[in-house]
Amino acid sequence: MTKVDRRQLGEAIAAFAVLLTNGGALAAGGGPADAAPQHDMSSMPAHWHGKEKVVFLIYPGFTALDMVGPQYMFASLLGAKVEVVAKTLAPVRSDTGLTFTPSTRFEDAVGDYDILCVPGGTQGTLAAIRDDATIAYVRDIGRKARFVTSVCTGSMILGAAGLLDGYRATSHWVTKPLLPVFGAIPTDGRFVKDRNRMTAEGVTAGLDFALSLVGELRDEKYAQGVQLLAQYAPAPPFNAGDPSSAPKDVTSMIDGMFTGLRRDMRAAAAAAYVKSKT
Repeated sequence: MTKVDRRQLGEAIAAFAVLLTNGGALAAGGGPADAAPQHDMSSMPAHWHGKEKVVFLIYPGFTALDMVGPQYMFASLLGAKVEVVAKTLAPVRSDTGLTFTPSTRFEDAVGDYDILCVPGGTQGTLAAIRDDATIAYVRDIGRKARFVTSVCTGSMILGAAGLLDGYRATSHWVTKPLLPVFGAIPTDGRFVKDRNRMTAEGVTAGLDFALSLVGELRDEKYAQGVQLLAQYAPAPPFNAGDPSSAPKDVTSMIDGMFTGLRRDMRAAAAAAYVKSKT
């Protein structure tokens, strides 16, 4: 691995900042942002600049942070092209009310991608699983992608598309028991990597999996620079972020809220998975 000195790391962090505020992420209207100021990056290691193609699926009712967290990380990949795809170019409303404008649509976002990332949700994810066009698109892109990834219940969409059969995987703890429905092997971990499949637990775990993949695609120093720029050093005020640490009554309350969703998602995912095998 190429040795990186402090000056190179400083230049990289400056480039990350410019990239994220101007050049690397999508503009609010869905199109490319204004061109970023030019910086001399000739002294940076060659492997710090790539040509990855990244695509995020969004759909009505998806969880915004499932997408926004990893999108921030992947947009920091110098040279990468990050797209946000939906069925149409119409604005897509997330489950918390934030609205996003896709940069492209299914029929235009084709070919080989380095990273496919699928966010989760609740009722929106259930509707996506029941939508033949969405599952067909995910299946087609996922079969060719270098990395097939998901956050939270996004793994249910991957599974419904037949992309987790025989792979170790995880999901939000509420839906993790459903993974065997489509041949996946439930595995503990903030995120789970099995060959080219990377699945993350609920919502915030998307930051961890994406930062890890940034480190794999570049190197540890590069990923540390991204982490530092984001000041990603979580210190939650409560220790209830996982059933293993949350009070039992809180876990029981939240779990009970999703009994119906789990039932419906099991049936929908199983039906879509069977269809994907024919």
